[in-house]
Amino acid sequence: MQDLTLEHFVAFVDQDFAATTEAGDRTCFTLTEAQAAGSTPPGITRPPFALLFHNPAEVLFPQGTYRLSHPTVGEVEIFLVPVARKQPGFVYQAVFN
Repeated sequence: MQDLTLEHFVAFVDQDFAATTEAGDRTCFTLTEAQAAGSTPPGITRPPFALLFHNPAEVLFPQGTYRLSHPTVGEVEIFLVPVARKQPGFVYQAVFN
């Protein structure tokens, strides 16, 4: 797959991305924000960007790579890091440099 860009995600804010946890449970991460993350360093072809996802589960999922599936985007593996508590659930961030 080609490098992911901000444009792959910006149209899908407020939409769900299905995931399967390491324990085999199905859950959804809702994309709540997709934004540029600073200027592009020299020699880099993809501008950096960040995504925020919300998951309503009371269980905190550890940081790690999750296979997320969306009907339009398809399947993507994204490294998610929990960054905040938001009732119900938690907020997770992915940063692409």
